[in-house]
Amino acid sequence: MDTAALLTWFDLHERPLPWRKKNTSAWGILISEVMSQQTPVSRVAPQWQEWIERWPTPADFAKASKAEVLRAWGKLGYPRRALRLHECAQAIVDKHGGEVPDNVDELLALPGIGAYTARAVACFHFGQNVPVVDTNVRRVYGRAVTGQFLQPQPSTKELAKVAEVTTGPRCSAALMELGALVCTAKSPKCAECPIAHSCQWQQLGCPQPSEEELAKAKKRVQKFTGTDRQVRGLLMDVLRAADAPVEKSQLDVVWPDAAQRSRALFSLIDDGLAVQTPTGTFHLPR
Repeated sequence: MDTAALLTWFDLHERPLPWRKKNTSAWGILISEVMSQQTPVSRVAPQWQEWIERWPTPADFAKASKAEVLRAWGKLGYPRRALRLHECAQAIVDKHGGEVPDNVDELLALPGIGAYTARAVACFHFGQNVPVVDTNVRRVYGRAVTGQFLQPQPSTKELAKVAEVTTGPRCSAALMELGALVCTAKSPKCAECPIAHSCQWQQLGCPQPSEEELAKAKKRVQKFTGTDRQVRGLLMDVLRAADAPVEKSQLDVVWPDAAQRSRALFSLIDDGLAVQTPTGTFHLPR
């Protein structure tokens, strides 16, 4: 992989995402990475800006109530991430004096922080040359190095493989940007790619995946419309907008399928995202 060409391209095309400013704290980077999981950065950026202004430190965020956190999370999706981030802030205050740790192992020990997020914080804020592999990096690596059009499945060896082709934090960020803007999932813009001349997929003649491979990949894509996740989101919209506990009748109107609606509602309760009162009303956790 021609990393010099990649970095030159990144210098010209890097998006001005707010968390890429030089004065962004480790906490700001951590929030951006948690918010960006399975969520487009175009939706994350304004939400991130509001959060970092409202809760600029882990200590500030740890003092917030769960209801405040869930209302501020809005429609970013997967709201359990918000509660785990709240737990993470509390752990940072209790165990690290309010400072985000710079060690990957200590980051991994924080609630809700997985392998990708821990390495991303260590890499993008603390400047450590640790491999950071997300969907975009996995796809770019698969095409440029192994010649696979479809991104490979995560494996225990991928960190070591990616580490072989990255030269530092900026290179890792450039790989992600290339996957987001050029080497996209369905329609890569190969004519605009700075590393097309060294891309293994190009050198193999751009072989297309088989019907079987496409079918498997399609199954892995998570649907949204009509799923319990959509119903959960509609129920959460009602709870976030309410200033007081809501009657079940107010929740019943959001979805016609009573069985699915009930299943979604009680899964929210099981996940700690909603609370049922003794009188049968519902509200956000406090």
